Amino acid sequence: MILRNSCYLPNPNPEAAQSMSGHRNVKRRCGESHLEPPGGCGHGPAAACVLSKLVQLPTPPLSKHQLKRLEEHKYQSAGRSLLEPLMQGYWEWLVGRVPAWIAPNLITIIGLLINIFTTLLLVYYCPTATEQAPPWAYIACACGLFIYQSLDAIDGKQARRTNSSTPLGELFDHGCDSLSTVFVVLGTCIAVQLGTNPDWMFFCCFAGTFMFYCAHWQTYVSGTLRFGIIDVTEVQIFIIIMHLLAVIGGPPFWQSLIPILNIQVKIFPALCTVAGTIFSCTNYFGVIFTGGVGKNGSTIAGTSVLSPFLHIGSVIALAAMIYKKSAVQLFERHPCLYILTFGFVSAKITNKLVVAHMTKSEMHLHDTAFIGPALLFLDQYFNSFIDEYIVLWIALIFSLFDLLRYCVSVCNQIAAHLHIHVFRIKSSSSSSSSSSSVHSNHH
Repeated sequence: MILRNSCYLPNPNPEAAQSMSGHRNVKRRCGESHLEPPGGCGHGPAAACVLSKLVQLPTPPLSKHQLKRLEEHKYQSAGRSLLEPLMQGYWEWLVGRVPAWIAPNLITIIGLLINIFTTLLLVYYCPTATEQAPPWAYIACACGLFIYQSLDAIDGKQARRTNSSTPLGELFDHGCDSLSTVFVVLGTCIAVQLGTNPDWMFFCCFAGTFMFYCAHWQTYVSGTLRFGIIDVTEVQIFIIIMHLLAVIGGPPFWQSLIPILNIQVKIFPALCTVAGTIFSCTNYFGVIFTGGVGKNGSTIAGTSVLSPFLHIGSVIALAAMIYKKSAVQLFERHPCLYILTFGFVSAKITNKLVVAHMTKSEMHLHDTAFIGPALLFLDQYFNSFIDEYIVLWIALIFSLFDLLRYCVSVCNQIAAHLHIHVFRIKSSSSSSSSSSSVHSNHH
């Protein structure tokens, strides 16, 4: 349901364009530093470098072979959504107002942070997704999502303008999207006060993360990222409208009954999620079962097309068991904390799936991401020896740290390997020696 891809376009300069197939083999680019020390700190503030090293994994997450295949990665996509052509004019106008010295990844992370902050406002006012937040909080969340959509749409365009497209840009974009998906679906459930129907809230939140995972699962199988007529742009516009309806109508609107159907209005978005999940999964699994480009129909890495299911299946299974077996109604009483905890876990395994696709490597099931859910499961197994609420907070903090640690380590390792900075580009003094890749625009 929630999927966005960076829009790295072919550079109009023929001397800068190395391949019309999306090749992103870049070690020195116009607008990016060519001397990047391990860790990707560059010449940034010392405090930032120290923090980065503290968060970073003790051993590099990617092997030399993975880094080599990452250089050879070719981006491929297909399809275009309904509203994308209409939004292109606005996005082109917007990117023209962005200074050339601003790095594409910086644009992406700013949009993500705004999206997270505005959603956390709703979490603060509505911790159980049953309360009513101040009208300005819904407006802020709608604006935050629109800003994220806009900045996420122009990061690739900025990379093209500054001739700074790299494999790291694609990975960084998808990584931010995986985290944004968690907050977007949670904010939507809060806006419609779906906490009064915990089963529906559980389904909608995990359906969103599952569909995002499936989108990259089928990419891992086929090597091509596919977009539908109704895709991320359309879904985000629909969600923005729901936030505005929460301002206009409030609780009476969501609790009112739909004639003939005799269901509350708040259930209608949930039913749309069911329909969207069925439709999207039908398309995704059609590709997964029949579109393998590896040997004997295997994935792009030559592994089983069903292997990625073990990861997302384990997350959803653990979440469902802990939800239903909790003696203190953990999910019903703390749905936002619960969704965020498992959302961080889902975001990490999605990032590992994207890395596996871009490096044509196998996904391993054993992962520290499952430690948080395992703590909750074991606590219940031993009759809640520790208060489940306390364990939930421990799992939340650990899962967030584990996600950040992995992402920082991967970004720093790739940045060091490609001799670039993650959040900074230089003035284009070496444009003649740079090589850029083609990344089709699917915003």
